[in-house]
Amino acid sequence: MVTEVNLCGVRLKNPVIPASGTFGFGIEMADAYDLNVLGGISLKGTTLQPRYGNECPRIAECPDGMINSVGLQNPGVETFVNEKLPALRKVFKGAVIANVSGFSVDEYVAACERADEAPQTDIIEVNVSCPNVHGGGLAFGTSPESAAQVTAAVKRVCRKPVFVKLSPNVTDIAAIARACEQAGADGLTLINTVLGMRINIAARRCVTHEKYGGFSGRAIFPIALRMVNQVRHACSLPIMGCGGVSCADDVIEMMMAGANAVQVGAENLRNPFVCKQIVEELPSAMKKYGIDDLNSIVGIV
Repeated sequence: MVTEVNLCGVRLKNPVIPASGTFGFGIEMADAYDLNVLGGISLKGTTLQPRYGNECPRIAECPDGMINSVGLQNPGVETFVNEKLPALRKVFKGAVIANVSGFSVDEYVAACERADEAPQTDIIEVNVSCPNVHGGGLAFGTSPESAAQVTAAVKRVCRKPVFVKLSPNVTDIAAIARACEQAGADGLTLINTVLGMRINIAARRCVTHEKYGGFSGRAIFPIALRMVNQVRHACSLPIMGCGGVSCADDVIEMMMAGANAVQVGAENLRNPFVCKQIVEELPSAMKKYGIDDLNSIVGIV
């Protein structure tokens, strides 16, 4: 059975990738199990400068999911490159995906260029769900024009494959995907979290300090599946599908919708061993559905 997949020349032994923000910098899980069972790891979101993030409380529970408003807390790209990446490479030989965020085009460029220079990274994943502080606060990923602007700027300084991580909080995700493709993106990751909120009825206030946050978990799987399928039919770039994946069957379904590889997000927070379990369950799931090669099912729907 063939489980190996290829993302722009980067070979993964299987399509299972912990999603950014749900697996730390990878090294936090190194004592729990052998990380080398994974196809790759998308590391915690990194910005040019260190960030404290949002005030607490940052998490709200939901049926079949959760809301987070962590606010991109991270130690900054220099610590990421000089400390986190070397530590991870001591224990992990798979694909390392650097997830980068910014609040201006210049910040994206500077942080991506630094991550791209690091010998330990294989793919640069650009999160365009951040608010453009120089453009009124709207996320870069909410319009084809701004998403393309970031993509083109980052591509000018990166030698490694650039995957743009798209927000679902848009009217036409296919149009944004096409704009990123035309601007030179090598691939796409979708979806990021869906904007949501929870209210503490007794206290008469929002559960999280920030009014709104990113909703993720099993409940968003059908939304993610639909958007991956829309983008697969809209452009020809490789896709890392993400959103609500929690088992081997979900991985197969996501690949049938159009994903070349699959990221597992919020389920890691509920069950830190879920990615390992999915990898172990994939061969039997493939056998059950008569699949000899996972690549043969990509985008068949």
